[in-house]
Amino acid sequence: MIVRSAKNTLGCLIGCAIGDLGAIFLFQKYFDPESIPQELWTLVWIIAMSSGICTSIILETIILWKQLGPKEAFNTALGMSLISMVLMEVAMNIADFAMMGEPAITWSILPFTLGAGFLAAWPYNFWRLKKYGRCCH
Repeated sequence: MIVRSAKNTLGCLIGCAIGDLGAIFLFQKYFDPESIPQELWTLVWIIAMSSGICTSIILETIILWKQLGPKEAFNTALGMSLISMVLMEVAMNIADFAMMGEPAITWSILPFTLGAGFLAAWPYNFWRLKKYGRCCH
C-alpha cells in the first residue's frame, strides 16, 4: 500500500509539475521579474497552481481513458486527486517562495519544490488508499 500510494503520488506530481513549473518558466522567460509589481506575484502563483491542477487532471484523464471511457475517466481524475493536487501545489509554491522569494524556478531548488509537493500529498493518498482501497470515489 505504501508503494502504490507513492506511485499514485508520483503520477500526480508529474502532472502538477508540468503545469506549475511550466507556467512559472514562461513568466520567467517572457517577463522581467523586476517589471512585475510585488502585488502581482500572488497572481503568478495562482496561475501556476491552476495550471498544475489542470495538467494533472488532463494527464490522469488520458491515462484512464481506455480503461473507463472519456466521461468516467475525467470524473475519476477530478475526484481522485483534487485534494492531493491542492496540497501538492501549495507545498511546492511555499517551498519556492521560501527559497526564492518570488515565483522562480532554478535547477538548484527544483528537488526541494518537487520533494515538498510529494511529501505534502503522499500521506493523504496513503490514507485514502488505506481507507477506501483506492484513491478515487
